[in-house]
Amino acid sequence: MHQLLCEILEQPRVLSEMLDRQYANIHEIAGYIRAHDCQYVLIAARGTSDNAATYAKYVLGTLNHLPVALAAPSMYTIYRRPPHLAKTLVMAISQSGASPDIVSVIEDARSQGMPTLAITNMPDSRLAVAAERVIDLGAGEERSVAATKTYTAELLTIALLSTALRGDVEGLATLRGVPDAVAAVLEGHDEVRQRAERYRYMAHSAVIARGYNYATAFEIALKLKELTYCEATPYSSADFMHGPFAILERGFPLIVAAPGGEMLPSVAELVERARAREAELVIISDQEALLARAHTPLRLPVSLPEWVSPLTAIIPGQLLAYYLALTKGLDPESPRGLHKVTETR
Repeated sequence: MHQLLCEILEQPRVLSEMLDRQYANIHEIAGYIRAHDCQYVLIAARGTSDNAATYAKYVLGTLNHLPVALAAPSMYTIYRRPPHLAKTLVMAISQSGASPDIVSVIEDARSQGMPTLAITNMPDSRLAVAAERVIDLGAGEERSVAATKTYTAELLTIALLSTALRGDVEGLATLRGVPDAVAAVLEGHDEVRQRAERYRYMAHSAVIARGYNYATAFEIALKLKELTYCEATPYSSADFMHGPFAILERGFPLIVAAPGGEMLPSVAELVERARAREAELVIISDQEALLARAHTPLRLPVSLPEWVSPLTAIIPGQLLAYYLALTKGLDPESPRGLHKVTETR
């Protein structure tokens, strides 16, 4: 079994252990954030972690009413003209904690007297040393180039921080059910393997979602690029209607992440329009009516509240990218031109 598949299958255990181990620390960090009267959040991240930051933008913005911006690290390292901050929590998300430009954002924030938080899988990294507070993902060594278990651990960390900030006991109970929900999705991985064969010659596609799952679209597209070399472009369903819809034609692969929730009608409307154009629909959902509209339905067997659903919706996307790489005769352990740790300045 490839290391990548092992790491995909490890996710229920990683998430369960993270909840138990980091619960007290995250609640202490929530108190630290409240004590600083933070009115804004600035997040620095790259790659997969940048997609987790997009999820944070929706969760912290919608549920905690905090305006969230994603940092532009080149302002710090290339232009050397960082923005002036006030009452801002500056957060960095990085699996390795090694990228100098992400570290620079945290170092500058501390020099301005802002509260800082690092979310990383390497608690002894330069990033962890630079930040005042650290959340250790504790996912264990992730040897595969394509991040999987660290991504879902980042999502769960962000969700747990959000519940701690708002004192949401019910939300915490929901999060405690996530590892079992992820395990239930993984039980269907052989079905994804069988369905991947249909897309052996897929060279381009679009990936659609909206709201909390906007990050899911970006992460699925990234995994397809990394592992299958398919030109997969992510869009929100709303943005896709503003021009990119014109690319749809018969057989065009459209991958749609659409768990139940407030965004479902918007995404379902796009699905109907895409069917009228005879697009090839791959749909990830817990909604039977929507799955019935797909050429390739990828069922989520457990329904979660929409704000938590990105933790399960990403799993079929990870599996599809992995099995499609195998179907294409590619090595998922060694994506061309990529390394596990990428340091940018």
